[in-house]
Amino acid sequence: MKIDGKTNVCGLIGNPVEHTLSPMIHNTLAERMGHHLVYVPFPVEEGKVPQAVAGAHALNILGLNVTVPYKSEVIESLQDIDTLARDIGAVNTLVRTDGGYKGYNTDMEGLYRAMLSEGVAIEGEQIILLGAGGAARAVAYLCATKGADKVYLLNRTFDKAQTVAAEVNGRTGRKVIIPMCTKDYTKLPGGKYLAIQGTSVGLAPNVNDAVIEDRAFYEMLHTGFDLIYSPWETKFMRLTKEHGGQAYNGLKMLLYQGIIAYELWNDVQVSKEDAQAVYEKLKGQFMQ
Repeated sequence: MKIDGKTNVCGLIGNPVEHTLSPMIHNTLAERMGHHLVYVPFPVEEGKVPQAVAGAHALNILGLNVTVPYKSEVIESLQDIDTLARDIGAVNTLVRTDGGYKGYNTDMEGLYRAMLSEGVAIEGEQIILLGAGGAARAVAYLCATKGADKVYLLNRTFDKAQTVAAEVNGRTGRKVIIPMCTKDYTKLPGGKYLAIQGTSVGLAPNVNDAVIEDRAFYEMLHTGFDLIYSPWETKFMRLTKEHGGQAYNGLKMLLYQGIIAYELWNDVQVSKEDAQAVYEKLKGQFMQ
């Protein structure tokens, strides 16, 4: 594309950002949709987030994504924040306003769109959520607000699971999140579950690890959704499939959180055709 004085700039702040797939998402969308926009990653050193946000606004940068470890820290540097992002306590998208940036969280709506695209429902479901870190906390909030029947929040440390459950139940007004120790999974009520894997277990180099190794656990699942997208198939996914369940990775969550950010920045709707084209391009990174 031609880059000149009229080119809009968007980007990503975080540390590290070298291996991000976000430029592929946004630059492909810009090309397909004919937008005069370029997207680049900006590594930001620890302690420099306020300067980075202020500098981006001074440079007329249209919008930013925010990745680890700054999704909570960035909130202090915002002009405004969306209600959902405030409730979750994490921001991953900044939209330019006259006085500064407004913060949004597109991760959870991205996960929701990803699940819907695979025919996976949350409404009325019995859900097992593995983990109680930042990602899992946001997933718990999503499940509670989207009408899950029960969410059994399994975490290695019960106190942390209990804290997240109390917070999400309190914010949503629904006592739907039930905290448990991971080791107590055998005490789960009988039935078939949707399980969402929200920990970092299974990431390289520990690709042969899963939070729960017991194969009997996977017989309880009709569907497993792992937020990890690299490796392409985690051990959690593999065990789910081996016991007759459907399993999906987090690449479509990455796709749709990016698409929602792009829509916010450009005040557009991305078509299913454009979304699929970007997904195939992302997928190609893992199929080589």
